[in-house]
Amino acid sequence: MHVLVTGGAGFIGSNLCRRLVADERFTGVSVIDDFSTGSPANLADVDVEVFEGSILDEPVLAMAAAPADAIVHLAARASVPRSVADPVASHAVNATGTLAVLEQARRLGAAVVAASSSSVYGANPTLPKTEDMATRPMSPYAASKLSAEAYTNAYGHSYGMDTLVFRFFNVFGPYQPAGHVYAAVVPAFIDAALRGQPLTIYGDGAQSRDFTYVDTVTAVLADAVARRASEPDPVNLAFGTRTDLLTLIDRLEHLLGHSLPRDFQAPRVGDVRHSQADGSRMHALFPEVVPTDLDDGLAATIAWMRGVIPA
Repeated sequence: MHVLVTGGAGFIGSNLCRRLVADERFTGVSVIDDFSTGSPANLADVDVEVFEGSILDEPVLAMAAAPADAIVHLAARASVPRSVADPVASHAVNATGTLAVLEQARRLGAAVVAASSSSVYGANPTLPKTEDMATRPMSPYAASKLSAEAYTNAYGHSYGMDTLVFRFFNVFGPYQPAGHVYAAVVPAFIDAALRGQPLTIYGDGAQSRDFTYVDTVTAVLADAVARRASEPDPVNLAFGTRTDLLTLIDRLEHLLGHSLPRDFQAPRVGDVRHSQADGSRMHALFPEVVPTDLDDGLAATIAWMRGVIPA
């Protein structure tokens, strides 16, 4: 089975490519990435064919997809604040780009595993989040991801394609970039801690997330692709944990062995207060998956970031 990974030079994509290349169930891996947030360096030691370009560039996407039996669609314009600043760009990549990927898959008869986001639940206060509850996006990013998952499921229904949408919940781990205004909270905190800088907290720090280590995510993705798993509805890819940011900092202090200064800032527009998955549907589909312990995942991420931050 040959797999195309869109956004394969990014954080989750490069981790997934490493897993796919090492798995004998897969005969080849291709990547399409415009390197807007991903990096060629993330794939420097990985045996994949890389096509540089946007998923909105139809000729490049067609070439990258040509040998694919399955597509893992991870390419996106991520970040809630980024979408608030430029909603049209987020829609173009996340919604229209997904439509372009689905058209290639339909032409090829390829299965599609696509990434959505827990942000689609938005202002719905119910915890944990179950896939059948009402979605209430609070940002253009969330709205664009909801559109992307709706298109994916509609293609499965309309054309008999094998499609599966996962809603990711705060994935973290090696190769996740830090040091920029849109960085996710785990790499942002670790980067600041290793540089001896205060950790910026937007709000009071009581907001909570269902953190999921990237190796667990890629294990599920690889299994879904290998089995051509298909579901008519989205699936939460998380394990029902709930860690507030102040507790996250406590865990980092424990692992690093020293206290970390904190810089509290005003809350950001579009940020969800609490997020926690109900993982029942995922466990029914992937009963053998075992989540990585938060401390183990944080320790591995710290070790990787020590190697990339200049001394």
